[in-house]
Amino acid sequence: MSWLVLIIAGLFEVGWAIGLKYTEGFTRLWPSVGTIVSMVISMGMLGMAMKQLPVGSAYAVWVGVGAVGTVILGIVMLDESFSIPRLVSVGFIVLGIVGLKLAG
Repeated sequence: MSWLVLIIAGLFEVGWAIGLKYTEGFTRLWPSVGTIVSMVISMGMLGMAMKQLPVGSAYAVWVGVGAVGTVILGIVMLDESFSIPRLVSVGFIVLGIVGLKLAG
């Protein structure tokens, strides 16, 4: 169950990372509120997962899920560059996440 909580926490990290783009430096109210709520949920769930998971693995998976999701949404939503080297790099992050899960 802790792994599921951790993955969901990582998805909320994607939410606040993408949300930061829309806050325009926290000058827009509703995007700022949504981003802050996502931050609080993400950190809270990370803390819950760390009660049972090793801190190093939990943090690395949380960051990895956030990074992969943010790159993918950046490509899809924000018209960021789509290239083979970027996708291969994201693939390595995914392999690292899987490796940490299997090694734990």
